[in-house]
Amino acid sequence: MTKSGEKTARSGNRLDDAARAGWLYYVAGRTQDEIAGAMGISRQSAQRLVSLAVSEKLIKVRLDHPIAACLELAEALKRAFDLTRIEVVPSDPAGTSRTVGLAETGAAEVERWLRSETPIVMAVGTGRTLKAAIDQLPAMECPQHRIVSLTGNIGPDGSASYYNVIFSMADAVKARHFPMPLPIFVSSPEERALLHQQAMVQSTLSLARQANVTFVGIGELGPNAPLRMDGFLDEDEIAAAERAGAVGEICGWVFDAEGRLLDGVIEKSVASAPLPPREESLVMALAMGERKRAAIAGALKGRLVNGLVTDEETARHLLRVA
Repeated sequence: MTKSGEKTARSGNRLDDAARAGWLYYVAGRTQDEIAGAMGISRQSAQRLVSLAVSEKLIKVRLDHPIAACLELAEALKRAFDLTRIEVVPSDPAGTSRTVGLAETGAAEVERWLRSETPIVMAVGTGRTLKAAIDQLPAMECPQHRIVSLTGNIGPDGSASYYNVIFSMADAVKARHFPMPLPIFVSSPEERALLHQQAMVQSTLSLARQANVTFVGIGELGPNAPLRMDGFLDEDEIAAAERAGAVGEICGWVFDAEGRLLDGVIEKSVASAPLPPREESLVMALAMGERKRAAIAGALKGRLVNGLVTDEETARHLLRVA
């Protein structure tokens, strides 16, 4: 390598370090001492890197510098799982949040689609990570777009489901919103078929099938499954799904480690709309974390989604099991 090439490489690596330090400081909320420990450098070096991130204009509201390691992981995942869209954010080694980084990047992805002047149909699922992303959206005027929910908005006690994000979107995004006027689960396939025959429901289901882009969360199963924590399924129903091989769920649809949908393995039936066809649209999941690894891997293997926002540690695990 020439001297000029070596200088360019050193400069690029230093900007990578500055971007990482800036992310830890401004997005993850770490102190300079914590950044020094996470990156294996002195506190003074951490301070200089954070200052460099500001002086080089890498830090705005969102991180504006593509960290090389994240880009490399994203490209590898894209090839391994034939993804249409992939974003990998830095992992915070000392962090406990399951949404930081993902929420900001997911919000940027949603905003990018909503900024389009061409009318689109955007479908949205449910979940904590997705709601955290929607809560990051700025106020927007998008009368040309239609936003439709894939999931019912009625909880098991008859109340509005807290993590159904379409109502959160309606607070910030001025567009036509189409909630799914259904519960999330019903007692039988026959009841589901009867409800889906209603004119209002049919029009919403039809709109969901036309989605240009879909944003969903991925839920794990087990004792901490969101479906159990939020009261939609009980312990026995979760256990029955796991015995049938289920590892995760999207909008209530449970699937196994290869991404095969397992409708019928629990007594209740999902009333949600089917996921839009991945051959014709982008279905993007926001998910990370050790507890969700099997679920994320299954969703990718089965092509239930063809887009992903995740973090470095989850990305490395997914490449190991690809």
